[in-house]
Amino acid sequence: MTETNSPGPEAPTEEAGAKTDPRLLEMLVCPVTRAPLTYDRAKQELVSPKAKLAFPIRDGLPIMLESEARALDED
Repeated sequence: MTETNSPGPEAPTEEAGAKTDPRLLEMLVCPVTRAPLTYDRAKQELVSPKAKLAFPIRDGLPIMLESEARALDED
């Protein structure tokens, strides 16, 4: 059976991080240093000052992979 009139996938927005549960953000730590992270709402990133990395938040989900992180020296 095929569904009709179903809405399509939502387009990502700049406010995607707003969908992330704040309690989840408080529990996350840097996967490299295990140090606490800070949330940068404007850039939609979780920042690890100690590791000098910023982990992206895409579609409300934190991407906690070192290979996906942005080096803070890039600023």
